Amino acid sequence: MDPLQISPLAVQSLKEACARKLEGFILSGELKIGERLPAERALAQRLGLSRPVLHEALVDLAGKGLVVIEPRRGARIADFRTSGSLALLPSLLAYQEGALDPVFLNSLMEMRLVLEMETARLAAERRTLEQMERLQAHLRREAAADWGDAQTLTALDFEFHLLVAIASNNVLYPMILNSFEKVYTNLTGRFFTGVRGGAAVGEVWAFHAQLGQAVQEQNSPRAAEIMAAMLRHGEAYLRTAGAAAQD
Repeated sequence: MDPLQISPLAVQSLKEACARKLEGFILSGELKIGERLPAERALAQRLGLSRPVLHEALVDLAGKGLVVIEPRRGARIADFRTSGSLALLPSLLAYQEGALDPVFLNSLMEMRLVLEMETARLAAERRTLEQMERLQAHLRREAAADWGDAQTLTALDFEFHLLVAIASNNVLYPMILNSFEKVYTNLTGRFFTGVRGGAAVGEVWAFHAQLGQAVQEQNSPRAAEIMAAMLRHGEAYLRTAGAAAQD
């Protein structure tokens, strides 16, 4: 194949931009389950779109189980727990615009706890010497990092979890973690930004060091225990910060 014969770059259409905007309102909880959207004509005017473009975006959202379009009554926010489909998953994975709706956040935290306790346990059982060396080198990078640089801390934190998943030697676990990178780093970025280089950063790095030690010693129950404590530490902060923001 001629390497120059490539497809044109895709440009996000107005319909896609509209659907993404409305998705963000729903995933963040700004639009609540059961809430009815304004009439299409009025909503289109507010968004600066034509009514047909808005309608196409709503049809896409309906296909994901996010809205229900009712003839002569307009659209309302659907209960995604009963009507959502796998088509919704990419939107959730790509979400990086701020706080998640509490239902989505709870589900994500629960899923992450189950997944990463298992990756930590398997990493302690199966890690190779090369994987252990990479993990130790990463811990040295963390120790040298600027605690005030939230972006760097967020990237280092995700890489640590990914290295643990790789050390599990289950080929699917790192792929699953990579799929959730954007929404994970959205959460951890908020954590590192919120703590502003304070003692909480040292607490996270201490968890990482303890987990690295458990993996090195091939103590799988201890590795799973430390991973659980670390994830609950971050979850507690995010919930406290979220509650404070609502006050």
